Amino acid sequence: MKLVQVDKVQYRKMTNQVQFGLIAILAVSSLAFGQLLIAFLGAPPVASGESTGNFYLNFGGVILGLMLCTLVVKHGRKKPQFADVYYVWQLKQLQNKIYRKLNAVQQAASDNDTKAVTILLFYYQSLALVYQLDNNTLTLSDVNRELAKLNQQIETNGLVCDIDDFRSDWLTEY
Repeated sequence: MKLVQVDKVQYRKMTNQVQFGLIAILAVSSLAFGQLLIAFLGAPPVASGESTGNFYLNFGGVILGLMLCTLVVKHGRKKPQFADVYYVWQLKQLQNKIYRKLNAVQQAASDNDTKAVTILLFYYQSLALVYQLDNNTLTLSDVNRELAKLNQQIETNGLVCDIDDFRSDWLTEY
């Protein structure tokens, strides 16, 4: 995966639209599916104040609503206007994979393993990109500090590392 510059304004706009849309779809579809299930499979009306016994049907409506949201995301991610949102989502997934191996990668990088250093370089630069897009300025300084240390290590040891060479399958080595 390559790092790509993303238009922050467009990304925030589309992220907000996607979040609002999914919440609306989930709320409306859960109610609709729940009512349909109750209408076809529900218990007969009961006296006021008693339990209707339709909890599981309502829960089934929520599950069907989640399934509908999943289908919307699955098909919507291919649309060009959602490209930035989908790219950042994939980038965050890759960051999570790297984070799970971070201790081993950092240990190998301290031994000047060029693959490990390249992984860290990609990781810190991608974190900086995502933090800027998400307005997470509190931890951005920590990432920049780690990135500066890594760049100093690269320069001091004469390593040749380019984030364009990064491949996610390198993580299996750590």
